[in-house]
Amino acid sequence: MAKLKTTYVCSNCGATSAKWIGRCPSCGEWNTYNEEVAEPQRPTSVVGRAATGSAPILIKDIVENRQQRSSTQSSEFDRVLGGGLVPGVVVLFGGEPGIGKSTLLLQVAGKFNGTVLYASGEESAEQIKMRATRLKVNDSNIYFLAEISCENIIAQARSLKPDLLIVDSIQTLRTEYVESSSGTVTQIRECATLLQQYAKETATPVIIVGHITKDGSLAGPKVLEHVVDTVLQFEGDNHFFYRILRAHKNRFGSTSEIGIFEMGEEGLQEVPNPSEFLLSNHREQYSGVSTAATLEGVRPFMVEVQALVSSAVYGTPQRSSTGFDSRRLNMLLAVLEKKANFKLATKDVFLNLAGGLKVIDPALDLSVICAILSSDVDRPLRQGDCFAGEVGLSGEIRPTARIEQRIAEADKLGYKRIFVPNQPKNIQPDKYKINIQFVDKLEQVISKVFIGKD
Repeated sequence: MAKLKTTYVCSNCGATSAKWIGRCPSCGEWNTYNEEVAEPQRPTSVVGRAATGSAPILIKDIVENRQQRSSTQSSEFDRVLGGGLVPGVVVLFGGEPGIGKSTLLLQVAGKFNGTVLYASGEESAEQIKMRATRLKVNDSNIYFLAEISCENIIAQARSLKPDLLIVDSIQTLRTEYVESSSGTVTQIRECATLLQQYAKETATPVIIVGHITKDGSLAGPKVLEHVVDTVLQFEGDNHFFYRILRAHKNRFGSTSEIGIFEMGEEGLQEVPNPSEFLLSNHREQYSGVSTAATLEGVRPFMVEVQALVSSAVYGTPQRSSTGFDSRRLNMLLAVLEKKANFKLATKDVFLNLAGGLKVIDPALDLSVICAILSSDVDRPLRQGDCFAGEVGLSGEIRPTARIEQRIAEADKLGYKRIFVPNQPKNIQPDKYKINIQFVDKLEQVISKVFIGKD
C-alpha cells in the first residue's frame, strides 16, 4: 500500500508547505499550519460539466440579464443583501456561537415565498422541530436534511429543486474526494466550491453558515470569502438584546447598509427605527448622559452616551469604555486636558454606549466629550440637545460625513438643538425645525452647552 502524501496548510490563508512552519510567510500568522493529506486530482464528474473552453467576447456584445431578486420577507435582511436574494447567489453567514444565526435563518426560511431545503450537520431533526415550534415558524415549506456529505446534500437539492438552500454549517461538511476530516482547510474550500457550482448551474440562492475564530474573523481560509458572492456578519453581545447584521462583501449590493434585530422570546424581531429603542425616556435629566447622532453605513440613528467621572481611589486612574474605542477615549481625555483645561489625570473615567452597541463613527467624539464634562461638573445637559462632530487633536471640530442625514434624524425625533461642525457644505437650516448650532472649536461647545452663552 502506497504511503499517503501529506502537506501542511495554513488555516488562515490556505498557503501550503512541504514541512511545518511556525510563522506563515504569506499572511504572517503564527502556529496556523496543520498537517493534511495531499489532495488527489478530482475527477471531472464531480464538477458536473465538460472541460470545454470558451471564446472571448466584447463587453459591448454581452446581453445584460437583469435578474429579479427574491425577497426574504424580512426588510432588515433584504436591506443588507441589497434588495433580496439574487438567483444563484452564494451567501456566507457568520457570527459568534449563540448569537442567533440558526434562529434568524429558520425565521427567514419560514417567511420565504418558496420551497426551502435546510441542511444541517450540527443539529438533528428533533432539535430543528423544537426550535421551529418555539419560534412559531411556518414550516410547511421547509424540508430538513441532516447530512454532512456535500455530495448527498447537492444530490437531494437537485432532486427536490428548492427555491432556497441553507447549509448549516460549512465546517461540518466533507466531500469524499478529499481524504481529511471535516473543518480542515481543504474540506472547507472544496465543499464551498461544490456548493457554488450548484448555485450557479441551477440559479438557486445558497446561504452557508460559517463559524468564526476567537478574534472575530470567519474560520477557514480567506479563499472561502473569495468564493462566495456575499459575506454577512451577525454581531452583538449575548448579554444584550440587540444584534447587527452587516455585509463585509456584496457583489450585488452595497456594503454600507446594516440591519438591526432584537432578540426576544419568539426569536429575532426587526427594529425598523433603532433610535427609539436606543434612547431612554427619562423624565428627569441625569448628569453624564448625552445623545449622539451617529451613522452605521448610510443609516442614521441616535445613541445614548453615558459617562461616569470619579476620583481615583488607587494611584493609577482607570479608563474603561464599552462600545467605544478605548484608545480614542484616551485621546479625547488628552484634548480636554490640553485645550479645555479640565484636570482629569487623577480621575477614573468610565464610558458606555446604551444598548450594547459598538460604534466606530468618529462623529461620536463631541457627544463623548460632553458626557464626560457633564459627569465631571455633575450638571445635566439641556434636555433636547444632541451632538455630531469629530474632535481633532488641536480641539477643532472637524467635518462629518452625511451631516444632513444626522440632522434630519434628530429633527424627526423631536430634538431641539444639534451641535454640528461648521463645514463648507451648504446646509439649509430653514428645512428643519431643530435649532442647528455650528461650532468650530471645542471652547465654543463648552461655552454654549455648560455656560449658556449663545
